[in-house]
Amino acid sequence: MSAGSEQNESQNVHVRLGDRSYDIVIGKGILPQVEELVSTWLRLDSSTKGTRTVLIVTDSNVAEWANRVQGSFDASGWKTRVFEFAAGESSKKISTIIEAWDALVDFQADRRTVVISVGGGVVGDAGGFIAATYARGIPFIQIPTTLLATVDSAVGGKVGINHPKAKNLIGAFHQPCGVVIDTETLNTLPDREYRSGLAEVVKYGVILDEDFFSYLEQNVHSLNERAPHVLRMAIARSCELKAKVVEEDEFETTGLRAILNYGHTFAHAFEALAGYGELLHGEAVSIGMVYASRLAEKCGRTEQPETEKQVRLLESLDLPTNLSSPESIKMSDVLDRMRLDKKTVGGRLRFILPTRIGHVELIDDVDEAHVIETLREGGLSE
Repeated sequence: MSAGSEQNESQNVHVRLGDRSYDIVIGKGILPQVEELVSTWLRLDSSTKGTRTVLIVTDSNVAEWANRVQGSFDASGWKTRVFEFAAGESSKKISTIIEAWDALVDFQADRRTVVISVGGGVVGDAGGFIAATYARGIPFIQIPTTLLATVDSAVGGKVGINHPKAKNLIGAFHQPCGVVIDTETLNTLPDREYRSGLAEVVKYGVILDEDFFSYLEQNVHSLNERAPHVLRMAIARSCELKAKVVEEDEFETTGLRAILNYGHTFAHAFEALAGYGELLHGEAVSIGMVYASRLAEKCGRTEQPETEKQVRLLESLDLPTNLSSPESIKMSDVLDRMRLDKKTVGGRLRFILPTRIGHVELIDDVDEAHVIETLREGGLSE
């Protein structure tokens, strides 16, 4: 795998999108370099920094990291402001965005203003949506501080907010000018949040890279211990794999990018019906991948041993593979949520299903009876 040697202090993954190309910089203790990186990406010199403004979007969980980022820009003469909202998925809504727009207006922001998201996936999605919609689009930087965000939502330019009836239903494509991943920010993650991110790391092995899946199997102990060199390797390879998909299908027009949503059709339904925040996104994805693989078995597309490999790895990383209270969720409600999924066309359910570890496919018109059988076996109520 091409992520680099264990001794590397930092490394770059380049996302090739023509004039929207950008770098993902991964390293330890690199937050003090943020202003320098941003100035390089925006081709600024010292004479122009005093006229630039930056809005740092963050939440109440990571204000400390946001303050460090703000200090980096203050020291270089930028005009800065922090927009902070309450932590949690429930804040990813239109009222939060309106407050941010108001803050930008009060800040006299213009099209040269830079929005920087410092936080997890909720902050990254919301900050990106703010940048995509203010003044028809302004520059945007991602600084993810959770493992899930570093390997998933911070890369690829998909930004948005939740609708009361569906997750991420309101959104846009707005590529960042760059992504800065400081692995030191992951040291303070609560264990449950850290493991939630590992689910997305496992996903990349299942959908694209059998060798990477094997690497994860062989390094379970190091992943559980957050060993820096293994964690950096896992992040870099995950970013490389996502970048490759984004480069080939930036706007989800060919169907390739849909493979990144493996397990998500089940996951988004479970996450919403459990109540946003009750089931962490990565936990829902872990469960959703297992359900999707079992559905693939019923469709004759994979074999049980392929599902069991996923179950073993996920459980060895202390991730759930079934709902804790499945009887509290009705199958009819799950199916209704699935019909709102962005992969659904004309009311017909479509799923990303595996054939083997390292390969998945987008399957049109999955027999709903197989879906119902999968949910019933998972213990969901009629």
